[in-house]
Amino acid sequence: MNAGIRKTSSSAVIIVLIVLSFSQYTRAQQDRPPQKSLHRSEQKETYQYVPSYTFRIVNIFPHDDKAFTQGLVFDEGILYEGTGINKASSLRGIKLDTGELLRGLKLPDRFFGEGITVFGNRLIQLTWRSRTGFVYDKRNFKLLGKFHYRTEGWGITHDDRRLIMSDGTANIYFLDPETYEINGRIEVTDINGPVTRLNELEYIRGEIYSNIWQTDNIAIIDPETGRVKGWIDLSGLSKLAGGDKTVKTLNGIAYDKDTDRLFVTGKLWPRIYEIQIVPRPSDSVR
Repeated sequence: MNAGIRKTSSSAVIIVLIVLSFSQYTRAQQDRPPQKSLHRSEQKETYQYVPSYTFRIVNIFPHDDKAFTQGLVFDEGILYEGTGINKASSLRGIKLDTGELLRGLKLPDRFFGEGITVFGNRLIQLTWRSRTGFVYDKRNFKLLGKFHYRTEGWGITHDDRRLIMSDGTANIYFLDPETYEINGRIEVTDINGPVTRLNELEYIRGEIYSNIWQTDNIAIIDPETGRVKGWIDLSGLSKLAGGDKTVKTLNGIAYDKDTDRLFVTGKLWPRIYEIQIVPRPSDSVR
């Protein structure tokens, strides 16, 4: 185990850090100014029926129930996880089957870790309000560089051409993977208007999957228009895992494109679940 990851001597310390950080997190969202609508021709389109899905559990894997999961990605047989909480944020490489920590890194105390993605041999990690992203060598977690952005950092993924980033609003940003400059943006909407609190992201078969903070839902998003193409309801899974909609919320999506496996977990959940997405019974008869 890397010296950067040490188990705390008292679970009370972790609980206090989580409560304090969550209070800060919630206050920040309450203080966020109202969003301005983007002027897009797509907003004039007539929305059609959007399918909804539920899940089937395929497999269950162990997960550190002290990990405040903010980012999750599967690459070349290794599950990478980014965790949050000031003074306890980390980056981890994990053996999926056993939960064994293969390598780990603790972030400096002032940073609240957020989403992660792997782009080539680079592992990229966002931070929440510090407007700083870290770039590591995925093989040994050696720091290769840093970059900065003007918004908060929440989730990040990529489509092999662009980095794709969320900031907790309804906006998704596209970044150049070499310069980390923003070169595009979409607003995510459904029939009710902008979909806010976009959190952890994963790019799956040409679509963006996004956790919606403090809900049990995953939105399936068209990366060209921002329209929600489907909703995945994981409330039954959250209940099974002992999750809630405050602290132990659903967060973390990883996809193994080589074997077409989908993994999800939540903050402080004791398990990672491999799931299959299935239509809701009411949708299957349409």
